[in-house]
Amino acid sequence: MIHTFRRYEKKYLITAEQADALFEKIGDRMRPDEYGETVICNLYYDTPDYLLIRRSLDKPKYKEKLRIRCYGVPNKDSLAFIEIKKKVAKIVYKRRIDTTYKKAVDYLKTGETDVEGQVKNELDWFLKSYEGIAPSTALFYTRTAFFDTVDPELRITVDKDLFWRRDDLDLTLGAYGERIIGENQRLLEIKISGTFPVWLAHTLSELNIFPRSFSKYGRAFLDFVKEVTFGR
Repeated sequence: MIHTFRRYEKKYLITAEQADALFEKIGDRMRPDEYGETVICNLYYDTPDYLLIRRSLDKPKYKEKLRIRCYGVPNKDSLAFIEIKKKVAKIVYKRRIDTTYKKAVDYLKTGETDVEGQVKNELDWFLKSYEGIAPSTALFYTRTAFFDTVDPELRITVDKDLFWRRDDLDLTLGAYGERIIGENQRLLEIKISGTFPVWLAHTLSELNIFPRSFSKYGRAFLDFVKEVTFGR
């Protein structure tokens, strides 16, 4: 199965109380998706000199990332998605294929897979373009995703308990590591395919919720650099 996405994404770093207040106001039209509250497990890939994340942190007009994503802590046979995530002029494009976790890891290591199609061709090109690309960072968070019952293309996700680690880069080992945001903080993401809804903009303004730039992998990388430079 092949999936492609094109959308705008806005991020907001808020408190748990702000998240509760937001859903008190919009809960009548937003519903949790089929996953409910789920631990999202990601394995990000990068070059030995961290070229991908260093470029991303420079905020260019074009940037890209490669990761394996699983919904829940996987075993070797669990469903996994290999994803290329690109951002071009503020528009996010995501291209992904699904396979098992073991096959995903093996493919990104050896370049061999039984999957065919355009997205697989793009992944092959990606792997050839970045010499030495390999697992770099495991990143985890607990996500609740909602969709708008009026406009299902509008999605809101709320993430908490964000952790990262650079050792034990195997998602089957579980979700643990260094904390990225505080226990009372939440990362709110709003994903839209078109114009930002006026009613939602008014609601966010009423609650003093304003967008900010935030990259989970970027924050994890900067925390790692601080540890290397200054120690824990």
